Amino acid sequence: MNGRERERETEPAYQLVSKQLREHIAAGKYRGGIKLPTEFELAEQHGVSRQTVRRAFQDLVAEGIVYRVPGRGTFAAESDGRYLRQLGSIEDLMNLSTDTTMEVVSPLRRRVDIEAASRLRLDTDLVHTVVFRRRHDDTPFVLTTVYLPDEIARLVVDAPEMSEGAVSAYTIIGLLEPHLRSPIVEAAQSITVAPAPADVARELGCPEGHSMLRVDRLYSDSEGRTVELAVSYFLPEHYTYRVTLRRGGR
Repeated sequence: MNGRERERETEPAYQLVSKQLREHIAAGKYRGGIKLPTEFELAEQHGVSRQTVRRAFQDLVAEGIVYRVPGRGTFAAESDGRYLRQLGSIEDLMNLSTDTTMEVVSPLRRRVDIEAASRLRLDTDLVHTVVFRRRHDDTPFVLTTVYLPDEIARLVVDAPEMSEGAVSAYTIIGLLEPHLRSPIVEAAQSITVAPAPADVARELGCPEGHSMLRVDRLYSDSEGRTVELAVSYFLPEHYTYRVTLRRGGR
């Protein structure tokens, strides 16, 4: 059984329901004011309780993906063509693979990068990097450079998804985790506004210097090892970032 199958087995039923609805909405199934199935219909389809479906709807409402009209039903929210994703956990980041594709523009290579090596807390300046675009509805909305320590890169260096021009429904952490001795449990994240460098502008089709949303994530496993640094430039006109903050202890 691979890591993706294990994750699916342990995923709560309401998350499976909300994930499928999210995929259908992203694919345009409920555009133009088409009403989503009722709680009863979804409960029948998925073999779950209406309470489970209600919880799935609550999550989608909180994310701004759907809205409910008393007496009429549930409808998909208009997104103005932007890719909208609710991010609040490592699982949410892995689930980017459910409705986007990864296209490698520069395959996994070994190189010297002092800054990346320092951020990865390595005792060498050598790291492995891979650069990819991510698309939603065939629209590129982000260019990401991933930096990996040598021992981590060796786990996926021969994966076909890492070759130049490869297109797949994967995330890097999704590819890595089945091979890691400990699961990824933390992503330290920083968000800034930054001008598009020349390579980002070229790959995403925007002017050089265009204002971008830069998101840096440093991933660690349950043993405290730093396993990946990802630096992403998002096109703000094609991407909306949303996080739900909750009071501690709830």
